[in-house]
Amino acid sequence: MKALRTHAAGGPETLVLDDLPDPVPGAGEVVVRVHACSINFPDTLMIRDLYQFKPERPYAPGSELAGTIEALGAGVSGWSVGDRVMAMIGHGGLAEKIVAPASSLFALPDDVDFATGASLLMTYGTTIHGLKDRGHIKAGDVVLVLGAAGGVGLSAIELAKAYGARVIAGVSSEEKAAVARAAGADDVVVYGRAPFDKVQSKELAEAFKKACGPTGANIVYDIVGGDYSEPAVRAIAWEGRFLVVGFPAGIARLPLNLTLLKSCDVCGVFWGAFIAREPAKFKAQVAELFDLLRAGKINPRVFSRFTLDEGSAAIAMLENRQAMGKVVVEMIG
Repeated sequence: MKALRTHAAGGPETLVLDDLPDPVPGAGEVVVRVHACSINFPDTLMIRDLYQFKPERPYAPGSELAGTIEALGAGVSGWSVGDRVMAMIGHGGLAEKIVAPASSLFALPDDVDFATGASLLMTYGTTIHGLKDRGHIKAGDVVLVLGAAGGVGLSAIELAKAYGARVIAGVSSEEKAAVARAAGADDVVVYGRAPFDKVQSKELAEAFKKACGPTGANIVYDIVGGDYSEPAVRAIAWEGRFLVVGFPAGIARLPLNLTLLKSCDVCGVFWGAFIAREPAKFKAQVAELFDLLRAGKINPRVFSRFTLDEGSAAIAMLENRQAMGKVVVEMIG
């Protein structure tokens, strides 16, 4: 089988397409023939050794996948060869076959294609946890989403709308603004490229405040970080919740006096740790996501599709912030 692997820290161009023996499942494990693996921002960090988790090399990046079960290890029950599944595996997904714990699998309904299945767990899983568990979202809230045209950002627009919120999308171009509006955003703020000086930061804060309305944003869903975070905090409502999700623009340095003046909460959204600590709650949230998918309230947008030997380009697309939705590598169509 083939796998796209990292052998040394570096960018997407350092990945190597290796020929490997077919994997064999151990006790409690299954072999999944991968049909589709989506690319997420942590994949771009992991191969550069910039993420919290640093797997032993060589390894294939890619944590979110969908495929079919090809073999069962000893002691596995409840699954059969040929079952359609989704899985979160940490890394290893950019391969034709992977070994995964049976406990990491979710059934993929027959009416959901593999690319969609590979685009649901991490992005929408992160957001349902963030908005519900950390943001305590309720109908009528105003939600400001930064980086709203990426996979996680679009999931935030759709889920916030599903829960009855008014959504303001922050994006970096008019093209992305159109994508955010199509996903359901009620208003859009198009911002420039950081770094910002004091005048630019104040102007962005005023744009956020105008879009959010007189009471401000009850929830800020910050996927971007860097110089974008402070203007968003300045637009937050009294007792609002500022959700820290990611830092592609750098780690923000927030003036803590703003949190006092707004009486607001700054909340981390560490989804990977959440699913490890509360697997039962995670599974219940996945079931809720499928209900929303069937109801047409969410619909993962696959922006671009690549083959396995194009996997480096897929990661580069996400790293360069060119994606407007999910980037998926397909081993089997």
